[in-house]
Amino acid sequence: MDPTYQVLALLALAALVAGYVDAVVGGGGLIQLPAMLLGLPGASPVQVLATNKLASACGTSVSSVTYYRRVRPHAGTFVPLMLFAFAGSLLGALAASRIPAAAFPPILLVVLVAVGSFVLLRPQLGERTELRFSGHSHRAVAMLTGFLVGAYDGALGPGTGSFFVFTLVGLLGYSFLEASAKARMANWATNVAALCVFVPQDAVLWRTGLVMGVANLAGSYLGARTAVARGARFVRGFFLVVVAAFVVRLGGEVLGLWG
Repeated sequence: MDPTYQVLALLALAALVAGYVDAVVGGGGLIQLPAMLLGLPGASPVQVLATNKLASACGTSVSSVTYYRRVRPHAGTFVPLMLFAFAGSLLGALAASRIPAAAFPPILLVVLVAVGSFVLLRPQLGERTELRFSGHSHRAVAMLTGFLVGAYDGALGPGTGSFFVFTLVGLLGYSFLEASAKARMANWATNVAALCVFVPQDAVLWRTGLVMGVANLAGSYLGARTAVARGARFVRGFFLVVVAAFVVRLGGEVLGLWG
């Protein structure tokens, strides 16, 4: 079920933009998933989700390496975060078919409005790292964050990176830049975990996924470089824009404006 070259080119363009957005602050699924639903009308939902994970895994691989080389996040936090995100995503992917999809949009809409308002009304939030926990408590909160957000990513997906960023900033006290670095690594782990479930099901559309993966990789590299160069304030502004876009999209879905 391969798309035409024209459709594949448009999907690659969407993946390029999604990779950039995802590398800066998360939320690339807001762009990539709708594009795949439009471009692959004959694909089943699980094929779209699986192929999206392949493309996203390519992008988060390169952005994780870029952030690690330039930001040097502390391994004592991002390693347990990644491990528990991987475990949570595995369970979420296995449970995905049992969760009614219609239950998510209203809940996510409320959460996103609260998150966006919280960040908007606290302009100093995330400008620099001021950790709120230390030692074992810090690792425990990071592991819980990884598991819960990872489970959401395995079960549904869009906005995972943004949820990682907000939790690392708002709960653990990281700057937006350092939170983005750790979020990319955790998001890579959740993508790989989901693929561990989807690949044995033969759900991945490999040709489409690899073409989109190359484009997502290029966008992710550019996004990570931009975020590192521009700093935490740029990432914060980008975060608010992405959250606002999510609110508009989910709000329209809840109100039935998008059909």
